[in-house]
Amino acid sequence: MDPETLPTLLAAADPRPAAAAALVLDAFEDYNARFSDITRRARRHFERRDWRQSMADMRARISLYDECIRETQGRLDSLLDDGIRSRALWSSMRLEYAARLNDKLDAELYKTWFSTLSRRNFHTRGVDEMVEYVAMEREPVDAATPLPPLRSYVMQRDRVSVFLALLQEFRPGCGYVDMDAAARQLAVVFAQRMNESGTAVLQLDMLTAVFYRDRRAYLVGRQVSLEGAAPIVIVLAQSADGVRVDALLTETADISALFDYSHSYFHADIAPVGSVVAFMHVLLPRKPLEELYTVLGRAKQGKTERYRRLFLHFRSHPDDRLVHAEGKRGMVMLVMTPIQLPVVIKLIRDRFVWPKDLKRRDVEEKYRLVMLHDRVGRLVDAQEFRQLRIGRQFFAPEMLAELMEECGATVSEDGDDIVISHCYIQRRLRPLDLYLREVGPEAARSAVLDYGQAIKDLAGSRLFPGDMLLKNFGVSRAGRAIFYDYDEVCGLDDCHFRALPAARPGEEMLALEDRVYAAPGDVFPEMFAHFMGVGAELRACLREAHHELFEPAWWQALQARLRTGEYVDVPPYPARTRLS
Repeated sequence: MDPETLPTLLAAADPRPAAAAALVLDAFEDYNARFSDITRRARRHFERRDWRQSMADMRARISLYDECIRETQGRLDSLLDDGIRSRALWSSMRLEYAARLNDKLDAELYKTWFSTLSRRNFHTRGVDEMVEYVAMEREPVDAATPLPPLRSYVMQRDRVSVFLALLQEFRPGCGYVDMDAAARQLAVVFAQRMNESGTAVLQLDMLTAVFYRDRRAYLVGRQVSLEGAAPIVIVLAQSADGVRVDALLTETADISALFDYSHSYFHADIAPVGSVVAFMHVLLPRKPLEELYTVLGRAKQGKTERYRRLFLHFRSHPDDRLVHAEGKRGMVMLVMTPIQLPVVIKLIRDRFVWPKDLKRRDVEEKYRLVMLHDRVGRLVDAQEFRQLRIGRQFFAPEMLAELMEECGATVSEDGDDIVISHCYIQRRLRPLDLYLREVGPEAARSAVLDYGQAIKDLAGSRLFPGDMLLKNFGVSRAGRAIFYDYDEVCGLDDCHFRALPAARPGEEMLALEDRVYAAPGDVFPEMFAHFMGVGAELRACLREAHHELFEPAWWQALQARLRTGEYVDVPPYPARTRLS
């Protein structure tokens, strides 16, 4: 039988699969349209400096997928009635749905949508190829992926005119402070960078979509030379007088950090998404596809690609094993990692050791808080997975034994497989406490100072890490300190920063906990040094550079400033790239 005639024959026998497939496709396109509507509003928020609504839209867009999935589940339930639990019917739906994707751009996003509905309907443990899409055999983007919409600018001797044309093309509605001066400055700095690198750039190809995040807009593209192509980003920022050009990024490492897993998602009106992902992947080849999809706001597709990469890794590395992640064992989370793949899988333990006074729901809410928060380049993106099925042979024996003993509520055996009903997957980082033991004095000093800055950056974004031990921070490939343990994280407004009271007569010899009452939410910055786990020499460097961290008055003043609406700016690129 011709496979192309199968959907037609099935539809004649039972019209429900075709109707349901059409409903699912229509529901995805409705979601996609709503996603695009929110995304397009980013330009208006930037031009009007409406940061409150910008943050609201950031959270709304993250929540939109699950909201639309729930709506679609209700519509399917009404349409299929008793057939909603029929795997045979869903298998026919899958064939019908696939036939409708032949002419669709970003077909992989459509497939992920269908698979989400199927998995939630059947509570699938692992993967069911009959009723969802797996697609382990193909890359979502490859060399044949078409280029996204671009605007090209041929580099001439008069580079000022080139940058003037570029800025004019991307002119915001509120205008620039001084577009001519910005073009001249861009031309001078660009020429200096090219002279330093010895590169003769022939052309700039800029994506037509503007990328918005936090309070900045980014013009993203590539610089083309005889040696090949490299990324380039021009950063626009608001000021009291209008938009100014804030930075020019030409170093691949700086641009890779901009698209990092520790930042919130961009709002960029791009279609097809796969073309932009492929374009950026060529320019940033070390950046995994799942991180590119995610940072562009397509978090569910990012999860799909992370799943693909994890299981393709096990398929191509059958000798790899899941072992304990390096570093001190957590009291709340059990953390394991494949030896040869830089990700960690984190499970909530069944029981928490004192003094942890948390419940599972509390920990899940902490991760939800981080997902919806501005991560300012200091918090690792965590992807939540359910019903993950992994072959028993991929677990080191001691790892599996602890997993079954400590996480029995979320881990079960099913034949030759281990099923994890709930976990988080994050990028693997080198724990800061281990890193400090491995590097020389200068690198250690730099890492500790950035650790202090990370705490300040988080505070400026209205978050308090709670547990500031070095083991809860990691060091990225670029040497940045990033926080990744969220079971104690909380809003800055939920903290009451207090000075240590002086001992009253007769209490001088008492232990601190016996003479100072600490209510829930009380924090004593003067005690931070005792809970950071930093050696004496590095602690002295930290106190000298970031003395404010140990002063209750600084924290109280920061809270007061933030409550008045003040914004603490944390540029996601180095100071050396800035033009102003």
